[in-house]
Amino acid sequence: MSNEGNGRFNFEHSKEYQRVEFLFYDAVESFNPQNIMNILNGHPYHIDCLIQLSEICRMGEDVQMATELIERALYCFELNFHPLFSMTSGNCRLDYRRPENRAFFLALFRHILFVGQKGCYKTSLEFCKLILSLDPDNDPLAILLMVDFYALRCEQFSFLIRMYHEWEAHKNLSQLPNFAMSIPLAMYHEAMQQKSSLEHADKMLQNSLLAFPGLLMPLLEKCSITPDKEVSSHMFFGTETQLSQPDALKQLVALYAGRCWHCWKAADVMTWLECNVRQVITRVSQGEPLAEEYRNKAKVRYKGTPRNVYRHIILSEIKDATASMPPEMANTPVMSYDPLPPLDSITSYTRPSRPTRAQQGTGILSSFLQSLLPNYNPQEQVDEDLGAAGGVEGLREGVGALMEAMRDLLNNIRPVDPPREDEHAQDRDAEGEADQLPEDQEWD
Repeated sequence: MSNEGNGRFNFEHSKEYQRVEFLFYDAVESFNPQNIMNILNGHPYHIDCLIQLSEICRMGEDVQMATELIERALYCFELNFHPLFSMTSGNCRLDYRRPENRAFFLALFRHILFVGQKGCYKTSLEFCKLILSLDPDNDPLAILLMVDFYALRCEQFSFLIRMYHEWEAHKNLSQLPNFAMSIPLAMYHEAMQQKSSLEHADKMLQNSLLAFPGLLMPLLEKCSITPDKEVSSHMFFGTETQLSQPDALKQLVALYAGRCWHCWKAADVMTWLECNVRQVITRVSQGEPLAEEYRNKAKVRYKGTPRNVYRHIILSEIKDATASMPPEMANTPVMSYDPLPPLDSITSYTRPSRPTRAQQGTGILSSFLQSLLPNYNPQEQVDEDLGAAGGVEGLREGVGALMEAMRDLLNNIRPVDPPREDEHAQDRDAEGEADQLPEDQEWD
């Protein structure tokens, strides 16, 4: 129990589970999904296998199986909860830096996406609250970038507005484009339900457009709305403004437009947005000082993208946001069971080192025969579970395959017979006979 009254918990792996975890790492490195299936057949509740195989099923468009695998993983976690661990109390903490805890975060995140695809937005919102309560200070999966979407979709407008006012002081939510745009939208819907004034919603929306002018055109494009020339040709919302945004801000803008455009597509909402856009154009034309102030602040605030935001973009798989990632991050190998692990990870146990083929010491002749194989890599690690017999057997099979290929190659080689003079003479006689017409043939 911490000083703040929050209980800190950690998942622990037994020795047997650690052994299976090492087998899973070998299966992942083999790039063969069947190896993961083989582990799952013997250990049907191995968490990382379930998460990795769920991602493979999702990529194969088998969403039902992907969902079931994640649900099985969550069921396994629930069976191993400490009696004092409560998902509803809001004061139980998990440290994302520990690999054993990360799988719980990732399983919940993927469950949110699957449940949201079924239209159960209220359930997704509750799971967002759960993940946020596990580590609200660090927010390792950047749940704050998606909680507003599910709150809008399930019409929890008062909750979203209250959360904004309570968290703004210590989280600076107004600096996130999703909150800057979603809060005035929630105010608009709440005012329409209560039939009250739109003054506060209008003011906040205009300030948000002044702070994030590069968000308007991508949002309209996703909604299949073509703005009039006054808006599209205005320098404040034009292409130059979008290109001049910092890269970190471009990623947040692409993420919001790709996820929340459904919330803005309604006819009444679009009419309200149009009126406020024209008000912003008028204010900018009159020399609104906030426009220049927000532009200067953006250059300072969005100098780099935090690692948890990259992790969120990868897990969300919104194409526009993924395409905006820098090349060095886009080319970084990402494992579905642990995308972009923290740089300050706390490791409870380590994977035992395995000897490489060069260190195995199988003899000069064996090493020479191994080097003839096309896939030979002296730095490749040898699986200790195979033992010496397994290594020798693999060598025999590889050498046998190589010798069979060489034997086929030699059998198919045929020497070319040298040309003979009598053959040339016969060829010339044949050509001469072909040029002469038969005696009984007449001209046409």
